[in-house]
Amino acid sequence: MASQSEQLTAAEISRLAGVTRATVSNWRRRHPDFPQPSGGTEASPSYDRREVEAWLDERGRLPARSSRDDLRAHLHGRAPHEIEAVARFAAHLAGFDGKKRAEIVELDDDRLTALHATPAETDVPAALLRSVARVVDQEGPLAVFDVLGEHTEAPVGVRGTHPTPDAVADLLAALATTGGPRAGSVLDPACGGGRLLAAAATALGPGAAVHGQEYRPVVAAQAEARLAEEVPGAAVRVRTGDSLRDDAFPDLRVDAVVCNPPYGDREWGHDELALDTRWAYGVPPRSEPELAWVQHALAHLTEGGHAVLLLPPATASRSSGRRIRAELLRRGALCGVIALPAGLAVPHHIGLHLWILRRPEAARPGRDLVLLMDASDGEGKASDTGKLHETILDTWQAFTEPAEFAEVPGTARALPAIDLLDDLVDLSPARHVRTAPVITPDAALRDVARLIDRLKADIAALTEASDIGLPASAGEASRTWRGATVADLARGGALAVHRGVRAASPGTLPADLADRPVLRARDLLGGTRADGDAGEIHLADPVVVEAGDVLLTQIVGPQGVATRVAGEDDAGCLLGHGVFLLRPDPARLDPWFLAGFVSAPDNVSQATTGSSTHQLVASRLRVPLLPLGEQTAYGHAFRRLHELRTAARNAATSADETANLLAATLSTGALLPPGTELP
Repeated sequence: MASQSEQLTAAEISRLAGVTRATVSNWRRRHPDFPQPSGGTEASPSYDRREVEAWLDERGRLPARSSRDDLRAHLHGRAPHEIEAVARFAAHLAGFDGKKRAEIVELDDDRLTALHATPAETDVPAALLRSVARVVDQEGPLAVFDVLGEHTEAPVGVRGTHPTPDAVADLLAALATTGGPRAGSVLDPACGGGRLLAAAATALGPGAAVHGQEYRPVVAAQAEARLAEEVPGAAVRVRTGDSLRDDAFPDLRVDAVVCNPPYGDREWGHDELALDTRWAYGVPPRSEPELAWVQHALAHLTEGGHAVLLLPPATASRSSGRRIRAELLRRGALCGVIALPAGLAVPHHIGLHLWILRRPEAARPGRDLVLLMDASDGEGKASDTGKLHETILDTWQAFTEPAEFAEVPGTARALPAIDLLDDLVDLSPARHVRTAPVITPDAALRDVARLIDRLKADIAALTEASDIGLPASAGEASRTWRGATVADLARGGALAVHRGVRAASPGTLPADLADRPVLRARDLLGGTRADGDAGEIHLADPVVVEAGDVLLTQIVGPQGVATRVAGEDDAGCLLGHGVFLLRPDPARLDPWFLAGFVSAPDNVSQATTGSSTHQLVASRLRVPLLPLGEQTAYGHAFRRLHELRTAARNAATSADETANLLAATLSTGALLPPGTELP
């Protein structure tokens, strides 16, 4: 039997051959000479790499082996400490230029092993180190971490940690390094893969002193490699460990702190840290880990230095954090709270807040105002992030000027801290920023008239869509039929199954895919066109959507799954994380027939797993085995139902927008009730 490192799973065979897993399943079923399993389990068999490669080579399906493929082969079955050693080695090589990297690949085994970080790690095979060096030489050190992400048991997302999207990272970095004393040093105490820290270091410029801490060793090494690649002139120190429990920089004071801390982590160390000296503004309750990170950031600032943190909106209003928020206001440590649109960062369904803080100076100016800005309008679309960045940064810079800050109606206000010290100490910007539209009566009348016209058109479309015809009775008993699972249909070649998967770290998409929108689960739920940014939503093995594909959400909500058949508007976009794609053979399956049956409530229910979060297992869905002519009849009916739902959703949206604008304009005096005249 082949050693574990020479074993391949079906998923690895599909990646090696550049085909789908369904194709590999077809090979196993149709070709008697396909290699037999040599390991694994009955449910998840593995195969001898040499036999698989020989079989593929005979059929001209074995592509040239890339440096990444070679590294994957060497990593297969490696222990966690070996994975960590590889990560540290990749980070070490990131500090060398291209010429030196090429030379390292050619070193003999002894010299290559000696180059490794510590003597304790010399048991890592030289062949593995050489494979790492080859990837670094050909694709850069961050490519190593793409491969390591496939072999790490603690992926991104553990303990509420998530990478910071580039647009959000740039915004935090800009806010932290403007509007105060010139910054030359920065700390990110929860730096993850280093994206936010690299943005801050870039904003500081050459010679910056950059410090980061991350509790996952492999991810900490990734941050070190990223900083070496993207900010080569910076003095970088990245340490491994839990910043709250084991601060790697206890005496460090920096000019700026940026942080996207873990959220919702109640095991942050409340009991053991109750007497910690960092809690200058109050001991954070167990349910307020975000306020522990706020005070950790303040404790590491020099006087007058700024910290910017990305926090859940509940941090601004939860009653358990009221006393600490009040103390931050009283002592002048809180400069501003900015509400962002939903969708900019994980969790995508809520709009996060930016908290801007400063370490109070011993003799600071008398002005003691807090900026509250509500920039939550919109859906965090990628196309709007540049404008959002500019608006927020311009507002912050205007707030920091000596001149009196001019209120931006409906968006931003500067309030004295004492005005916020009520019983709730609720710092949610929407609570304090007047949100009623500032609009002239004539403009209000035009907008209302436009919305009423749109509402009438949507109601007319709904009326038309509701004419779906009366179905015929099946007789005394419901019709029954033989069926097959999606897995069976995939094995038989009637359809192919794909699922959008997020990459462990950013990668470079092919040029022809880089500018394509990403279709996300939220687009299916909202019935909208694909609007995700491929530059922000990093995908592993991107799949291009084609017209006729059946799309389903992976998460099962109270109303089941959202589904639709891809049309011309969807064709060409990329399949996003959390979305299944079923690609039927049109000669054997009608796409609307397939969409209707796989999204049926009973079908979804029997193919759902999980207790708190319900997830669809697409392979378990069942489809009736009917002639194509009958499928077309069912497909036509299901399509009409989809059009009915779409028309109803559009009409409901128009009704809400019309009613909201009328209520706002009537209540602010811009418009009068019908038939009313001014006295």
